[in-house]
Amino acid sequence: MEGAPGSSILCKAKEVRILNQKPLLIRHAKQLVTLAGSSDKPLCGQEMNDLKIIEDGSVWIENGVIQKVGKDEEIIKHYLHRLAEADTIDATGRLVTPGLIDPHTHLVYAGSRENEFEMRLKGATYMEIMNAGGGIHATTRATRQADHAQLFTESKRRLDQFLLHGVTTVEAKSGYGLTLEHEIKQLEVAQALNEKHEVDVVSTFMGAHAVPAEYREDPDRYVDKVITGMIPEVARRGLAEFNDVFCERGVFTPEQSRRILEAGLEYGLKPKIHADEIEPYGGAELAAAVDCVSADHLLKASDEGIQAMTEKGVVGVLLPGTAFFLMAEVASGRKMIDAGVPVALSTDCNPGSSPTVSLPLIMNLGCLKMGMTPAEVLAAVTINAAHAICRGHEIGSIEQGKKADLVIFDVPNYMSLSYFYGVNHVHTVIKNGKVVVENQVKRSGADA
Repeated sequence: MEGAPGSSILCKAKEVRILNQKPLLIRHAKQLVTLAGSSDKPLCGQEMNDLKIIEDGSVWIENGVIQKVGKDEEIIKHYLHRLAEADTIDATGRLVTPGLIDPHTHLVYAGSRENEFEMRLKGATYMEIMNAGGGIHATTRATRQADHAQLFTESKRRLDQFLLHGVTTVEAKSGYGLTLEHEIKQLEVAQALNEKHEVDVVSTFMGAHAVPAEYREDPDRYVDKVITGMIPEVARRGLAEFNDVFCERGVFTPEQSRRILEAGLEYGLKPKIHADEIEPYGGAELAAAVDCVSADHLLKASDEGIQAMTEKGVVGVLLPGTAFFLMAEVASGRKMIDAGVPVALSTDCNPGSSPTVSLPLIMNLGCLKMGMTPAEVLAAVTINAAHAICRGHEIGSIEQGKKADLVIFDVPNYMSLSYFYGVNHVHTVIKNGKVVVENQVKRSGADA
């Protein structure tokens, strides 16, 4: 759909063939975590500990949509006359949750940067590596050199692994092209993955991920290029729903960031921001001022910025894997939740600062490094993550009318997900009412 000033961008929807599917019945979950009743707004404060759990829970699904949720006895009584129609999954002794959602990834890129990992271990900082031509600039060179086929193949491999770890929806940012041609290429690959892969891919334009080396002496000229050249064309092609910017000293100033985000709004692109990752820089305050959907990173967010986000309901997307990998202090998830910020968690999957696809590992880090409870981290990767990408009305909880995206974990309760670390507990993944992963193996015929 073409974008124009004031219009709303609608990315090309995935064609999902779900009509006339056999009903699917999931029975006898030891714990069925529904998170019901939170579709209108994300959970805040103590609400994040109320998972709305049903013991011995069951779910009836038809044509990719959840039809009824409740105690097994209640579901069986209601559908007794139709039990023979349904495929049945016995979840006895297991945990069932909504499909996991990763609301901040840099999924589409080429190459790898394990050499920088060794450099950091020898003492180099992230910004030192970036300023020497590494970091984002290194991945930009590799991504520019890669064609669509290479980018698709490398990114598909990562998306397959996300699925095996229970993730049914991801957000994917551009930002490794930094020219109109190559930003479009990244977004087109993300769109192709969304159309062809089981996992839903939600696209974000991030031409303001870094100032390209060729504009280092005149960053305002690059900002103008993003605003007048890239944003209008991305909008015209309908390739992204969101617009993101890296607001950080040495990257984009708060003033430049505001210009970029407000320009995106004129073309219907919803604002997001990488904020206060390395030092307090007013990113959280800016997120509130321009009504960002989310502010991400926030390791150094000020108390004033946190309060402003709370007042505006900006989702704080925290990325403990990035701080862990960079050996840095993590954002204070505990402080933000107690302040009333709706918190989500994400892998920040990228080649330089968080090369992981394991959202369950991020949940572990949320508990161990951020002081969050097991209930809070589960809410943060389901319903709050859904709200961080404006999908709370259709995914993130298990309730009537929502998409049938669910995960069955081979553990008896939600606390076990964060108690065991470095272990993939996923047994079964259901996407749009269809079993796509079974016994930790992708089903033959699951399109990807």
